[in-house]
Amino acid sequence: MSTFNDLGLNEDLLAAINDLGFEKPSEVQQQAIPILLNEESDLVALAQTGTGKTAAFGFPMLQKIDIDSRTTQGLILSPTRELCLQITNELKLYGKHCNGLNVVAIYGGASISEQANQVKRGAQIIVATPGRMKDMINRKMVDISKIEYAVLDEADEMLNMGFYEDITSILSHTPQDKSTWLFSATMPKEVATIAKDFMYDPTEITVGNRNESTAQVSHEYYLVNARDRYLALKRLADANPDIFSVIFCRTKRDTQKVAENLIEDGYSAGALHGDLSQNQRDLVMKAFRNKQIQMLVATDVAARGIDVDDITHVINYQLPDEIETYTHRSGRTGRAGKTGVSMVIVSKSEVRKIKSIERIIKKQFEKKDIPSGIEICEVQLMSLAKKVHNTEINHEIDLFLASINELFKDTDKDELIKKFFSVEFSRFYNYYDKAKDLTVNESYRGDDDSRPGGNGNETRYFINVGRKDGYDWMSLKDFLKAVLELGRDDVFKVDVKDSFSFFNTDKSIEDKVLAFFTDFKHNGRFVNVEVSEDKGRRGKRSGGRRRRDGKPRSERRSDGRRSEKRSENSKTSRKERRRSEGKTKSSRRSGKSSVSDRPRRSRRK
Repeated sequence: MSTFNDLGLNEDLLAAINDLGFEKPSEVQQQAIPILLNEESDLVALAQTGTGKTAAFGFPMLQKIDIDSRTTQGLILSPTRELCLQITNELKLYGKHCNGLNVVAIYGGASISEQANQVKRGAQIIVATPGRMKDMINRKMVDISKIEYAVLDEADEMLNMGFYEDITSILSHTPQDKSTWLFSATMPKEVATIAKDFMYDPTEITVGNRNESTAQVSHEYYLVNARDRYLALKRLADANPDIFSVIFCRTKRDTQKVAENLIEDGYSAGALHGDLSQNQRDLVMKAFRNKQIQMLVATDVAARGIDVDDITHVINYQLPDEIETYTHRSGRTGRAGKTGVSMVIVSKSEVRKIKSIERIIKKQFEKKDIPSGIEICEVQLMSLAKKVHNTEINHEIDLFLASINELFKDTDKDELIKKFFSVEFSRFYNYYDKAKDLTVNESYRGDDDSRPGGNGNETRYFINVGRKDGYDWMSLKDFLKAVLELGRDDVFKVDVKDSFSFFNTDKSIEDKVLAFFTDFKHNGRFVNVEVSEDKGRRGKRSGGRRRRDGKPRSERRSDGRRSEKRSENSKTSRKERRRSEGKTKSSRRSGKSSVSDRPRRSRRK
């Protein structure tokens, strides 16, 4: 099958396809549409992100529902608000010639009563996020007892986000004889479970191999010291002047921080994460689609609704916790037949993850060096030269040509060209001249060499909080990073026990850590941190710990108070810490390290 005309779609849908400029169905559309049109069966479709899955289930649903009926006949569940709105808008475009069609989006962050009113006016198809849908069912604001088709879109992501119980509850209100269509980019065990629980003898189609990355995307990784991660990000942006990218961070906090630093350093950037209101998210996405934002910094959850065909690069500022999530990230680029690049910035401790990802996506990463300063200068200079060469002449400038010629009457052609391009070249050259090389050698030897300098430059600490206090390794790591104002990779080898835990940092910040936790209270109790003799996961544990002053723990007063002498020392250390932290915060707000890596610059357009 080479055209949409061969798939069995009706004239109204073919007219919309023609209006949209679609020429050839994608592989998942070629396989799924005939099955869904001609059979009343369940379907599991596995295909990479960006291969046209919305059209694969959207066209068959539009053709099979009764437009003349105001009963809700189709339900589509998606993981995020952005994706919910995206699917809704696409279905409206597909059904633009289907008179009487009403597709309603139901999602959190908007008026629930207004959404209920839209459904009451007659919605043949509802597109919803699980949380809001469950809420409206419980309030009896929607009736899905007569639906004929249910779609679980991005099923793997919905399950990763913890929506299993919500999905189970929602589907319990639907008819047993409905058709269920499950679309997913990956097939982890959880998706197989949901197919088993909610589907009957489903037909399965797979485009490419399971979890495999699309062929239009190339994969690169850059090995740097963890402290140079942000500097590396800026160099990658400077080395690609026409970049239009999504930058992925693991947490909402890191997402906001990286976006703010990029904006402060003169880049056209924006943040997209769950702490933004729906209106803020809409404004950011509108600016990104209009290319007013070149670098969108996002969390994995927020990025699920990004469907922009022209994204040139995906930059993994931090690797995801779940390796399978990388497939979704890289699928943001290389869409609609275009090519794209997925870049990963890694420290030595993360190199092993690259090999694991390669096995899953069945693609090889190319290791590349962070561009040097002179390489960036050359790229920026040639980019400017090409823009000048390709610029159409605005003849309104003729009015001022005489004055310009008079100014440069004694300047020959070569000198004029040098002067013109030196405006941009000098800015980058002065900045990158003598800039340090960020690339590090790949000499990974396991956990003992996972930090610069190995264990000889590490300090391991004891902290008197653990699982009984509600911490796991990730939440404790996030807590330590937040209170100490450290980067993601500055706290490592976190080992959480029932009532206490261990963690490591570079030895260079040992004094800062110990000083901070002198008389530190959290939630009304003292949090004590001491240097530990426990050597970490690979070392033999003696169980012993020593305090900063070398005294055994038994000498601590039972009421938790310190001696008068230590109290006096702590006052001094707190003053010193405040002065130190003031300098640190000032440095971080500027987005610069101790070795300057970029000047302030005008905003990029």
